[in-house]
Amino acid sequence: MTTSATTDRPATPTDAGHVDVLIVGAGVSGIGVAHHLREAFPDRSFAILEAQDARGGTWWTHQFPGARSDSDLFTYGYRHKPWRGPSIAAGGAILEYLDEVIEEDDLADKIHYRHRVTAADFSSAEHRWTVDVVREDTGEALRYTTDFLWMCSGYYKHDEPYTPEWPGMDRFRGPIVHPQSWPKDLDYAGKKVVVIGSGATAATVVPNTAKTAAHVTMVQRSPSYWFAAPTVHELAATLEPLDLPAEWTHEILRRQYIQQLDWLATTGKDDPDQLHEFLIEGIRPLLPEGTDIEKHFTPTYRPWQQRIAFVPDGDMFERMREGKVSIVTDTIEEFTEKGVRLGSGEELEADVIVTATGFRLSAFADVPFRVDEEAVDFRTKVTWRGLMISDVPNMAYAFGYFRHSWTLRVDLVADVVERIMRHMDESGLHTVTPKLRPTDADMPLRPWSDLDNFNPGYVQRSQDRMFGQGDREPWLHMHEHDVDRVELPKADIEDGLTYS
Repeated sequence: MTTSATTDRPATPTDAGHVDVLIVGAGVSGIGVAHHLREAFPDRSFAILEAQDARGGTWWTHQFPGARSDSDLFTYGYRHKPWRGPSIAAGGAILEYLDEVIEEDDLADKIHYRHRVTAADFSSAEHRWTVDVVREDTGEALRYTTDFLWMCSGYYKHDEPYTPEWPGMDRFRGPIVHPQSWPKDLDYAGKKVVVIGSGATAATVVPNTAKTAAHVTMVQRSPSYWFAAPTVHELAATLEPLDLPAEWTHEILRRQYIQQLDWLATTGKDDPDQLHEFLIEGIRPLLPEGTDIEKHFTPTYRPWQQRIAFVPDGDMFERMREGKVSIVTDTIEEFTEKGVRLGSGEELEADVIVTATGFRLSAFADVPFRVDEEAVDFRTKVTWRGLMISDVPNMAYAFGYFRHSWTLRVDLVADVVERIMRHMDESGLHTVTPKLRPTDADMPLRPWSDLDNFNPGYVQRSQDRMFGQGDREPWLHMHEHDVDRVELPKADIEDGLTYS
């Protein structure tokens, strides 16, 4: 839900105390934000509330075979902490990296797991938030207060993946699995697996299940763009014999990857035909001879209008050449006892069906918000530079990139919030609230995502759940990193913000 509403609050929640800053979410955003607080405001108290039973967010939720980054870790890793492994890493390695940050910044006792936020209320008279929480391990109701709320809960529902309803799903005799809720005991060795979908998740699930499955068939309604990125960048191999300090290698490779991502994003916008040719010709020699590239690998949208499926060292195409993976481009009419029937009438037999069909967007973990007893309907609000929301005081959120590594923006957002906090401290101010200026009175409310810019299915399905944006600064978001890294550090923290 996006409309904050009155909820049934416990009559006598336990007082959990007051902190200067309350962070919601212990994934890459929340842990990164906590580092910035430790560094910039060592005397400021804070706590991190995490609904899951461990840290990591996406990397804890996604436990399907081979779960890995589709961004390089030199830019997905934090600015302050060098990444020392291969450019593309498995989820377990990313969790180990996050564990190191938690230990180095002494964050373990700040993170409270299985603490799900159920309501957030701001009082202008008290200049503070009251945040209701349920401990999911005990059922206990808790109540925190905080001066500043920092939402780092990501953008999708961890416990509610998206699976379309196809006719006959109840007839299929085998398991139907969504990667977001992959069973630990799922046995697919020596079996026929059908994976529905061709996005980033399928690009990981398909080649990894194919290692032990009898055969994997990926069924896609329409093709995606693919990029066979090396697990170890050739520049990293060149630098390795030089025995450089880890910080130097990290910075050099970080800049190299940023430049590469900048080129991909910019070319996709300015010269999509060039990027189309680059991507298609890049995978052509990796595909089995006779592959119908027009049918199976030529999307109907321009490059980067949806995410590009990154496949380390082209492992997907290697499985195809081995005869372990095949691709079918068609619609699904129904499920049968033995598998799925396609629009063409063909029946694909399967022992296991994997619905890699995406996820559901969530505005701030679907927490009901109120400001001075008035419910906040985020659908009527606009973003302030992609990190605060109009008319919502003392609340920031961390939201990364779709085309660049998520974490690049988390660091930039934290820098802006730090400037805002310092300004408030130095001026003796208690609240900061994004407010439309008089010149914005007639500004149109534009959707969360401009579909001409970015239009994957999960965005199109959920536009009506999300906050919006305007048609001018500072009410815009979803800039690319090459813009943000210049504009955010010099953003005017008085333009569009009201302090008191």
